[in-house]
Amino acid sequence: MPDLPAYPDSHCSPTSAAGAASAGRPGLAPSSRSQVPAFQVMTILGRVAELRAAGADVVSLCAGEPGGGAPAGVSARAVELHASGRALNYTPSLGIEELRTAIAGHYQRWYGIEVDPARVAVTTGSSGAFMAGFLAAFNPGDRVAMARPGYAAYRNILAALGCQVVELDAGPAVRFQPTPALLEEAESVHGPLAGLILASPNNPTGTMATRAEVAVLAAWCRERGVRLVSDEIYHGITYGSFDGVGVCAWEYSTEAMVISSFSKYWGMPGWRIGWMLMPEDLAPAIGGLSGSVSLCPPAPAQYAAVEAFSQESYAACDAQVAGFARARALVLKNQDRLGWTDAAPADGAFYFWAKPGEAMLARYGTSTAYCEALLERAHVALTPGTDFDTAHGEDYVRLSFAAGYDAVAKAIERIVAFQRDS
Repeated sequence: MPDLPAYPDSHCSPTSAAGAASAGRPGLAPSSRSQVPAFQVMTILGRVAELRAAGADVVSLCAGEPGGGAPAGVSARAVELHASGRALNYTPSLGIEELRTAIAGHYQRWYGIEVDPARVAVTTGSSGAFMAGFLAAFNPGDRVAMARPGYAAYRNILAALGCQVVELDAGPAVRFQPTPALLEEAESVHGPLAGLILASPNNPTGTMATRAEVAVLAAWCRERGVRLVSDEIYHGITYGSFDGVGVCAWEYSTEAMVISSFSKYWGMPGWRIGWMLMPEDLAPAIGGLSGSVSLCPPAPAQYAAVEAFSQESYAACDAQVAGFARARALVLKNQDRLGWTDAAPADGAFYFWAKPGEAMLARYGTSTAYCEALLERAHVALTPGTDFDTAHGEDYVRLSFAAGYDAVAKAIERIVAFQRDS
């Protein structure tokens, strides 16, 4: 895939006038903490936009973007809000009371948990929750563990904050999820941990931790003074033996940070609204940090998001999950045709994580080269595994079936033809 042109940045690019003037000065350079790799899926999305602008019919299965959009009630509320001419000013830094109360009610509905709305922080997507939560919980130099493969932004944000990321090689034998044995092995090698990130369902594998496994991990963290960070953004999108919405870490420990979002189950990624259940000891720090870092989450999205908790919205989202299940079943049915191997069991979320087969890896060398050729020649966008696995990522690809059944069906036929002709 051709390199995309770099966006000019007057603060740090030597191509700008100010940058050119300062390029030779000693001591002026980007910070070491900023040197994290780009999130490759965003680069691929940029190339998808270029190809589409040039008239190509690209099937994009690289991003976790649900194709159905927000529930109708949410969209209608947003239209009403903007049409009213109401001034959209700053809100409280942790979100409007109506939305915090609605989120607390959601936990009663899905998990049977009583949550005080004062312990809910509304954030600018789950990303805002991770930033505020990591800043509040961890000091520079702290060791924070995460499963590998795992979501790249955890690693990049922690590294930018000066934390040491301890990757747990959580392969198929443990269903790509952390275990106490892996944590104890990590501590024996690296030293005591300050935190553990648990993602269930996991991105990119889609695997989930069982209720018993969540309970054991929560107890392990509590006994050792390790902060559990539970990423529950894909809750509600589950399949097969995991027919429930998912296990909330607060069922076992309110010392955990629980992070979620409207982006996945509710199909609202671009609305940039997420939330965190705050541990009591971190709540003051998170409140103070949020007021300085982001001032407040997007006001119109907050007011509209209250409608996400209506009966009609839940029904619409469940219907969209049924569509994901159809697309997932289609991928699984065609796995042999694709020739993909070593696939993770997609218990939840909307991803399929697998090797593109020995022949394709032999032909292209890496999953990155395979994905580049697939996009340029067959106009199908997948994500190479390097975003998610720093050790074995060049052997894997991630296919997102969030775009829906029809898009997945078209993509499968193109991939099969591409591989046949390669």
